[in-house]
Order: sequence, then structure tokens, then C-alpha cells
Amino acid sequence: MAFQTEYEFILPKGFVDEEGTLHKRGVMRLATAADEILPMRDPRVQSNPGYLTIILLSRVITRLGDLTMIDTRTVEKFFTADLAFLQNFYRQINEGEGVQVKTVCPKCDHEHEVDMAFLPGPSGA
Repeated sequence: MAFQTEYEFILPKGFVDEEGTLHKRGVMRLATAADEILPMRDPRVQSNPGYLTIILLSRVITRLGDLTMIDTRTVEKFFTADLAFLQNFYRQINEGEGVQVKTVCPKCDHEHEVDMAFLPGPSGA
């Protein structure tokens, strides 16, 4: 079995380019140490730490629809629902498997496993 380094995704809303074309299907690759370290030197990140997400995503998204060049200007134009989706997707593929917890449904007594990685935190996020 080959080690998977690229993952396909479908954006909830999609990116509309300058010609009005909607792009929803894309590919994200696994992040490297450089992807997470080098943006920290960027003045945009130093003045606004929230910009780290924009740079990270522009580095790891390798394709979006017909677009093969994804830069920070492209990521800045994503709808917030798509940005949130991509942040979660980035964590999912880079942090690996979530914690599986066995649980029992209180209504039907059916046993099943729940992936804790997809449950909202205390803030609801």
C-alpha cells in the first residue's frame, strides 16, 4: 500500500474566478515542516497571525478546479465557509486519525465508535 500524500476535496460553496467559473473540486497535499515554519517569517503573519492560515493553504492546495496555481490572493477570496472547511480538512489530513471512542446509544443500546476529531469543542468550533 502506497503512502498517500495528496487528498481530494469538494468545497461547500466554491471559488468563483475572474471569468465567473465556479471551482469546487480540489487537491491538498500533506504539509511539510517548511510549510508551517517558513510563513512565520512573512511580515503579513508577523503583523497579523491570522494570516498564517492564508499562506499555509496557498502552499498546500495544489489544484482547485482548472486552477493549478493557488496563491494567497486566491485564498483571500474564498468564502468563509470554504475557508473553515479547508482549515478542518488541513487538520484532518495532517494530524492523522482522530481518537475513536466506543459508545452506546442511550435509546437503542446499539454500540458504535465515534471519531472525536469531528466533535465540536467547548466553544462550538
